[in-house]
Parts: sequence; C-alpha cells; structure tokens
Amino acid sequence: MARKTKAAKPFNILCIGQQGRVGHEAALLAASLRARSPGFAGQLIVAEPQPGPLWPGDPRLDPPVRGLLEDLGATIVPFESRAFGAAYPNGNKIEGLACLPGDAPFLFLDSDTLILGELAGLDLSRPTASMQREGTWPVEELYWPGYTAIWKSLYDRFGLDFDSSLDLSQPDEYWGRYLYFNAGWFCGPDPAGFHRRFLDIAVSIRDDPTPEMAIQPLDPWLDQVALPLVIHGLGGGRPAGAVAALDGELACHWRVLPLAYAREPDATIAVLEEIAAPNPVKKVLKGYDPFRRMIYQGRGRKVRALFDRSDLPAQERQIRNRIKKEGFWMR
Repeated sequence: MARKTKAAKPFNILCIGQQGRVGHEAALLAASLRARSPGFAGQLIVAEPQPGPLWPGDPRLDPPVRGLLEDLGATIVPFESRAFGAAYPNGNKIEGLACLPGDAPFLFLDSDTLILGELAGLDLSRPTASMQREGTWPVEELYWPGYTAIWKSLYDRFGLDFDSSLDLSQPDEYWGRYLYFNAGWFCGPDPAGFHRRFLDIAVSIRDDPTPEMAIQPLDPWLDQVALPLVIHGLGGGRPAGAVAALDGELACHWRVLPLAYAREPDATIAVLEEIAAPNPVKKVLKGYDPFRRMIYQGRGRKVRALFDRSDLPAQERQIRNRIKKEGFWMR
C-alpha cells in the first residue's frame, strides 16, 4: 500500500512596505505573486512601519502604492518600531514579524523579490533561509581573532551548540564553513517564536557585542549575523528540498535594478517586464524614478548590453563599478 505524504501546511508571506523605493518594490512583488503563483492560498501581509520617535519622517506607504497593493490582494498591517527604525531600516524585517498571524507558517521575502514560480505546497516546517550570499561577515581585519573565534563567541553567548552548525565539507577558517545566510528570505513554522528570538538576539548583539567581535561592523550586517543563531536555535539549518528553489528557480532576489539587468537570466528579466507592463501596475511603478527609467524608458536594456551573462565579473563590486562608470547606476 502506498504511504500517504502529509500535505504541507498553508503559509503566509510577509514583506515590508513603506514610503519610496521599498513600497514600489513591494507592489512589484505582489503583482508577481498574483501572476506566477495562482495556487498560493495564504495571505500576503505587507508590514508598514508607523511614524514615531525612531522615524524622523513619515515612513508610511505612498497612497497610490497602498491602493495598488490592496487591489493585488495584499493585507497592509501597521507596526511600531521600538528597537530599530530609521537608524537601521533592515530591522523592519525583524520587528515586522509581529504582524504575522500566529496560526500558520511564514515566509519572509525582501521587497526586492520577484516571484517566478508556484509557491503553493512548500513545506516551511523547518526554519531556514537563503544561501544566495557571499562571505560578507565577519570582515577580515589585521588583528581579528578569526572566523571560528567570532562565531563561537556568539553561539556561546546564546547557549547554542557551535560544532553542529558547521559545514565540515568546507575548510577551517573559510567563511563557507560557518552557518551564514542572506536575509533576503527566511521561513519557519512559528512566526511569534521566530520574532521573539530574532529581536532578542539582534538587540543583544547590537547593544553588547562579544569581545571577539569588538572591531567588527554591524551595519548593515546585523540581521545576517543574528539570523543563523535564530535558525540554529530553533532546530533549523541550511535549506533542503523544494524550499531551496527560492534561491533562483521560484523567486529572484534582484536587490537593485541595475544589478538585475546586468546579471539575471533572460527569462527572469522577461518576467519582470511582463509583470510591470499592465497599465494599473505601470501607472504606479513609474512614479518611482529608477523604475521609470530602468524598466519603462529602456535604461535597463542598456545596462544589460554591457555584460555577457556567461562571463560576468567575479565580484559584484566590479559589476557595480562598470555600471557607474557608464552613468547608469540608480537605486
């Protein structure tokens, strides 16, 4: 008799939406989710930071963007910034987790993400996150104690087993040996527990770094320093199975439009331009200057012509510098 496989529990998606760039990116994300994942049965929740002492201006969504998000089926939920705010906007993804219902697994996506395929059916029962990263932290310094000493000090701080987090196929003192994620997407079965742990760990690291990391920069890396500790502490780890397809096959974390046009596959750029084309979407997105110029006025195609996707420069910095030299950089 064939053994029945337990169906994955439906999940919700969270992204941040606020005034300016992030809101317009969230609208493009919402449009791509509706177009490319018709089977998604959960909520798309857009967490919106509110004015307050940690925001010198008003971070709320522009009205046209708000209207488009709602037309696309998103639920906009306000939250108060109590720990981060404008001083560290990446902290929105930590504090915004409080907007999620507690009765379903979650997938957090950075606003600069394009959905490429059907997400329904993904099993998010094990906490994990994106492996689409470089060795950006810790930063090698003249008098630093090394990767092992820095990461172990953090695992020890939070009572976690360090050795079980290591990828032993990678050499000692190579950044890839240590559990490290891109915080562009992460997921888990318990949004409330994930939120509490993420907030507690990130604030502890920010306010009281371990002696071993005393000379290490935390801006903008704080979320990516805390994230492995959160995931390991909740029993998760590196992505496996279908969830790993969020790194390119099911979703594209494009990050900055000039970089996307420079290096993403033809099929991904075709999806981006197709999703941005309908008049209700175009009317709103072109209100943000980089979208208007890169997508609708053809600057992205000029950037694309500068590079051979089969032979890209080895480092992102080299791609950025070439784009800037040609005068096409926008964010």
